[in-house]
Amino acid sequence: METVCGITSRLPEHDKPEIAFAGKSNVGKSSLINALMNRKSYARTSAKPGKTQTINFYNVNEELYLVDLPGYGYAKVSEKEKAQWGKLVERYLHQSMQLKAVFLLIDIRHAPSQNDKMMYQWITEQGFYPIIIATKLDKLKRSQVQKQIRLIKEGLSLAPGTSIIPFSFVTKQGRDEIWEMIETSFLEKSR
Repeated sequence: METVCGITSRLPEHDKPEIAFAGKSNVGKSSLINALMNRKSYARTSAKPGKTQTINFYNVNEELYLVDLPGYGYAKVSEKEKAQWGKLVERYLHQSMQLKAVFLLIDIRHAPSQNDKMMYQWITEQGFYPIIIATKLDKLKRSQVQKQIRLIKEGLSLAPGTSIIPFSFVTKQGRDEIWEMIETSFLEKSR
């Protein structure tokens, strides 16, 4: 990890594209970043949801940053803390000059929660069209996948053409598609 940005921190200044990952507290953002980096414990994972309380910037080969945003929807955090995280994320989405894309992680086993819907709407209101990563794919039977993807599409009222990438931390299914999307859609534009 290169930079940690807390509530009072200034956003880092650099010229590398940033790809941000948003999602509920226990949806697997840190696990996804570890899988993308091909490292076991690059991003800290925890059995306790709500561990990421800062914006964490991970430098990838001096080419880009993967940005882990604080998780939302975790009940055991005070309202004051939740509000501070919200302000932190909002400031980042508004002020980052290098943010190229936001991936929104949704647990494929469940219909999107009210918090997921609010986050999706909020990201689009900031001018981004989030790519959906449907995590925890390995916990579903193959026959259930399309039905669950439909549930996510309908639950979030996704804009036509929005990408949904099913992802499994266990099998790494979806990892290459995510990298391909980052490279072709966002890195080439910024070169």
